[in-house]
Amino acid sequence: MHGINLITLIWTNGDRHIPCDYRIYNKAKDGLTKNDHFRAMLAAAKQRGFVPECLCFDSWYASLENLKAIRGYGWRWLTRLAANRQVSKDYSGNRPVNTVPIESTGTIVHLKGYGLILVFKVDTPKGDIEYWATNDLHMDELTRLKYTEWSWAIEEYQRGIKQFVGIERAQVQLTRTQSNHIGLALRAFLRIEHHCYHTGTRWFEAKLSLVRKAVRDYLAQRLYTLQTTAQLLAFIKNENLRRRIHRVLKTRHMSAKIKCTM
Repeated sequence: MHGINLITLIWTNGDRHIPCDYRIYNKAKDGLTKNDHFRAMLAAAKQRGFVPECLCFDSWYASLENLKAIRGYGWRWLTRLAANRQVSKDYSGNRPVNTVPIESTGTIVHLKGYGLILVFKVDTPKGDIEYWATNDLHMDELTRLKYTEWSWAIEEYQRGIKQFVGIERAQVQLTRTQSNHIGLALRAFLRIEHHCYHTGTRWFEAKLSLVRKAVRDYLAQRLYTLQTTAQLLAFIKNENLRRRIHRVLKTRHMSAKIKCTM
């Protein structure tokens, strides 16, 4: 099954998650790659006057064209490098970064086709090795760690838009309708984030408070009254079908009652 690939540019301070721009990846229709969308969002951010403290992104977007575009905007960036990216230490020739002696506190190397960068070697809890790189040659390990933790906000954001605004739950098939649903879901998430910012609550509590209020308002003034099972069955004229439905409903009721008493 093929899903919808959503590319999002968000602002964060390590706590808040503010979507600033997004693109829907559909290369078969518009011919644009993920990197094309990435640069388009950065260009739009620059035009809108954004001045990020640090731009963090996944290694997928760490191409030379993207890095040079960010450098052209005068922004600081931080990303992970693939283990086979070609770098040179002390101009001794280009080699894969995983074969070059890199310090955990940072080592300045020359990235092929780009220029000087600072690379940190990080041992992960799972036993893997990651190479984090930045164009800020004076960045220390604590600053790198802060931005690394902030970069995880995109993962929290992706979970939030799925769990709390139902961005994946549109029961439609048309592309335009899906796009409309995504846009409205992101606006709903932004409203929840705005509410959480001003009230000091979390996403789950904010959504639960909306549901509770809706239930209280409905119980206080019911606009619709659901018919009983007997009333619904009265509309079914086929006696055998009516008995069969009644048997199924009774079985489900007993099953639910048993689960509640366990």
